[in-house]
Amino acid sequence: MEVKIGVQYASRELVLESAQSPAEVENLVTEALAADNNVLSLQDEKGRRVIVPVAKIAYVEIAESSNRPFGFTTR
Repeated sequence: MEVKIGVQYASRELVLESAQSPAEVENLVTEALAADNNVLSLQDEKGRRVIVPVAKIAYVEIAESSNRPFGFTTR
């Protein structure tokens, strides 16, 4: 699943592939916004962790990864 995080005053968004379900990521984002720890922490498929200050989050986009065809295909 693909997660895009827009950060205020940053020219590019953060994009990561997560093995978690969309509901799990949504819960983590909601909890981070409501909690006092002031950071959103997500882990990607390779085990890397992304930590973003909650005050700087502009948006979070959660989308299922699409399997796009590549090469030559017949329909």
